[in-house]
Amino acid sequence: MHILDKELKKAWRSYVLQSLLAALSLIAILYFLDILTHAAIVAALGASAFIIFAMPKSVLARPRNVIGGHIMGLIAGALCYFALLYPPLVVSGRLLYICAAALSVGLSILLMVITDTEHPPAATTALGIVAYGWSLWTAIFVLLFAVALSLVRFLLRPWLRELV
Repeated sequence: MHILDKELKKAWRSYVLQSLLAALSLIAILYFLDILTHAAIVAALGASAFIIFAMPKSVLARPRNVIGGHIMGLIAGALCYFALLYPPLVVSGRLLYICAAALSVGLSILLMVITDTEHPPAATTALGIVAYGWSLWTAIFVLLFAVALSLVRFLLRPWLRELV
């Protein structure tokens, strides 16, 4: 069992460079699109950045999957939020909130699989919509972030290598 990746000795420059590129890309994107108060959404997009910069050749890093997956997450989250939590139903409470959150993840998985837009972090986008509520600004931010990350991947692709 190894603690460090076996390829580290040969590829340490790529590891460091791609990690720095990810950080710099996120600084630029988050500077213009301020949404750090939505922890679940930020977590989903951070996970997307990991896939793009650590596994740039993966099917999960393709623009179709990154953008499409987050669209499916937004749809699933919005459906569960509006159907179950807004406006507050007569039956409300913790169990309904938990069910809406869990259903949003399950529905996002279903939507991504049937549309061939699988992107695991997008399930957290759905969860974030239920947790923090739907807003047009959040949806626009998620879409702009997914597009921006995909554009960065496209522009840097010649220099990105598989790290995983």
